Amino acid sequence: MTGGRRRGAELEQAILRAAADELVASGYAGMTMDKVARRAGTNKNAIYRRWPGRAALGVAAYTYVADARILTPDTGELRGDAVELLRQVNSTWSSSHGEILRDLLAAAADEPALLELLREQAGGGALDAAWVAIVDQAVARGEAPPEAVHPRVAALPMTVLRGEYALRGVPAVPDEVLMEIIDEIFMPLIRGRGLSECGLT
Repeated sequence: MTGGRRRGAELEQAILRAAADELVASGYAGMTMDKVARRAGTNKNAIYRRWPGRAALGVAAYTYVADARILTPDTGELRGDAVELLRQVNSTWSSSHGEILRDLLAAAADEPALLELLREQAGGGALDAAWVAIVDQAVARGEAPPEAVHPRVAALPMTVLRGEYALRGVPAVPDEVLMEIIDEIFMPLIRGRGLSECGLT
């Protein structure tokens, strides 16, 4: 396959897909720009024009495939939306895409630039936007106060889930734990935001 006629976003997406496939096949340690270029049907110069090095490409590839899996649910209620979204995350992190992230995190111990890129990636993207979106939906339905629409508040289930992964040492947690995160932590926080802002707590 040749990619000489591809330009712009089409070529960029082909490179990111190829890099993600290479990360699954070879791991970060085995991923090279040559291998990615061959998979994408392009040349290394096309890659280097977009990403300065292997670390930047690896993190961009992970973000690309992970974001593509995130769908903002709309079940008609905040709790249902939050449960569905947290289940998506749990499923993604235990998949081959989650394996890419775990591999990148392991490699970051010896590569400071990679760790910094991963930190930057953790602060945004489709996943954080989806959590804010479901809280926005809840506010529009009258389920939550407007004060609940805050990125750190919305993404709290993610923070807790990451702690569970670290504590358990596995890339997935039981469904009952997901329910506890939503029912015992997230929902009470959302409902209490309006009271907290008014100084009533």
